[in-house]
Amino acid sequence: MIAVTIVKAEEPPKPVAVFDDVAKDAYYYDAVYWAVGKEITKGTSEKTFSPDKDCTRAEMVTFLWRAAGSPAYVIDGDPLMVIPFQDVKSTDYFCQAVLWAVHNGITKGTSETTFSPDKTVSRAEAVTFLFRMAKAEKPEKAASFTDVPADAYYADAVAWACAKEITLGTSATTFSPNNPCLRAQIVTFLYRYFNAK
Repeated sequence: MIAVTIVKAEEPPKPVAVFDDVAKDAYYYDAVYWAVGKEITKGTSEKTFSPDKDCTRAEMVTFLWRAAGSPAYVIDGDPLMVIPFQDVKSTDYFCQAVLWAVHNGITKGTSETTFSPDKTVSRAEAVTFLFRMAKAEKPEKAASFTDVPADAYYADAVAWACAKEITLGTSATTFSPNNPCLRAQIVTFLYRYFNAK
């Protein structure tokens, strides 16, 4: 009798969708397909990514959570069943991401009882969330933007993000911290951070 070794073929990689609204010469082209390939996010439809759509707080923490490997939020081996926010339900796609982000000091609620998941995330918040997730040290040099006060909660995060070339200002003198952060910008921040490590 001849022994036959059966080798199981590896599954082919999942094809990544092709988006009609992501041009090959767009600054975010590589970032979009990296993020989709890593299952950090997906398109808003089979053919669209909606790069210019505002990103919400729920989406931002979910992108970070997935980029971190989608860790289950547990304490001493037991899932935490108490959700501190009235606007976050256990059935929400972002529930685990919110609990993880809050527990790890990446963000907190907009009040003691609300997270405001549908609120648009600003440029200041986006870089701050990423700065805290990275557990980065305070940069030696402050960012020189006229709209980033030295005592702003996001000042260190902005300086760090610029030093790491994760993002730059919206002009030579402004960062526009209160501007909404777009889906294209968020995935680009993540792409630059994770691929520069």
